[in-house]
Amino acid sequence: MKKLLLVISGLALVVSMTFASGTQDQGAAAGAKEVKPIVLRLAETHPADYPTTKGDMRFAELVKERTNGRIIIEVYPSSQLGQEKAVIEQVQFGAIDFTRVSISPLASFVPVFNALQMPYLYRSEEHMWNVLLGPIGKELLASLEPSGFIGIGWFEPGARNFYNSKRPVYKPEDLAGLKIRVQESELMVGMVQALGAAATPMPYGEVYSGLQTGVIDGAENNWPSYESTSHYEVAKYYTLDGHTRVPEIIIASKISMQKLSKEDQEIIKQAALDAIPYQRQLWAEREKASEAKVRAGGSIIIEVTDKTPWQEKMKALYAKQPNDVQALIKQIQDVK
Repeated sequence: MKKLLLVISGLALVVSMTFASGTQDQGAAAGAKEVKPIVLRLAETHPADYPTTKGDMRFAELVKERTNGRIIIEVYPSSQLGQEKAVIEQVQFGAIDFTRVSISPLASFVPVFNALQMPYLYRSEEHMWNVLLGPIGKELLASLEPSGFIGIGWFEPGARNFYNSKRPVYKPEDLAGLKIRVQESELMVGMVQALGAAATPMPYGEVYSGLQTGVIDGAENNWPSYESTSHYEVAKYYTLDGHTRVPEIIIASKISMQKLSKEDQEIIKQAALDAIPYQRQLWAEREKASEAKVRAGGSIIIEVTDKTPWQEKMKALYAKQPNDVQALIKQIQDVK
């Protein structure tokens, strides 16, 4: 009887050890299968509630969803990772994986992009999007690769307009003598000078105080920027000349993308394209809200119905552009 009990106890011990071993093996196997997600960073200069930032976030959501959480893109708004030019350089060297920027600073890396921001180039918002989503836009995205970037998508920038604190501007001659802040861009300086004003490059964050103290008389930007920065409080004359539509672009680091599979690269590119309608819708809504707030604030809005006199002033600026830029301008103008 004792021998039988010993045998049963021994068998029970063996079964127990086998079960425990099996459980550990299964746990180890499960642990081995657990793969940490790939975490990538996207730099954004605008605040978290801005339409372009929300577009970035939509792009990140689509990537996470379509890779079942294998790839996570973290969006850093409000210039947490640096200003646009510095961030572009970090993307080029793989220190940052993505950024959403205006094409203005990007043109210093790839000069042919200047064609997209020529003054009075687009007939309408629809014309610009036919360019960006057509063969020209695809070729331009591809042209970034030799410089260390992968272009993956475009965002709506809105039309930029002049505003100032001195007087209403109905025609180019009304700008004469005004000190107008511009981006640090040779093309933008040339545009303002061609219109007879004094171009004053200045960091964006200094514009409000510059207007308030009289260091500058005016600046130029779209409805949401004019409103969100409170520039309308110190420069109430807003002229809807729509001189430029400077596309926003999402670029990826070529170094970062090459670490991913071809399939994941395609998922990322498609997610960026699929985020465009969402961002454009948000932009349209924000424009209307900004316009309503500015008008309620007492700004004087001047609508330009005939842009011919403004376009005439740009002929010399167009003629100065390199041959490749002029050729691209012609292609853009020909797009229906």
